[in-house]
Amino acid sequence: QVQLVESGGGLVQPGGSLRLSCAASGTIFSNSAMGWYRQAPGKQRESVALITRGGMTNYADSVKGRFTISRDNAKNTMYLQMNSLKPEDTAVYYCNAVGELRGNWGQGTQVTVSS
Repeated sequence: QVQLVESGGGLVQPGGSLRLSCAASGTIFSNSAMGWYRQAPGKQRESVALITRGGMTNYADSVKGRFTISRDNAKNTMYLQMNSLKPEDTAVYYCNAVGELRGNWGQGTQVTVSS
């Protein structure tokens, strides 16, 4: 049973933009904050941004001012607008619930920032 499906990744030049989407289950969206995570080559998976059910957000220092997380509970969908992309943003991006309700990881979506 698929609960998390990430999409929207791709190849982009430095300074470019991408918008990632995360389709999740209604159960997850109804009961948990949601977050975007990424795993770059040679690094552990890290939290990028999170958003509570009420819409409060938080970001990793590395993406503050460049990324915007949002969610549409009616559509059970979360988004990550990524602007001013840098090569160091290259990673596989995943979405999931934050904290105790975090489930299995989906396949993620590859973001590659390169000239």
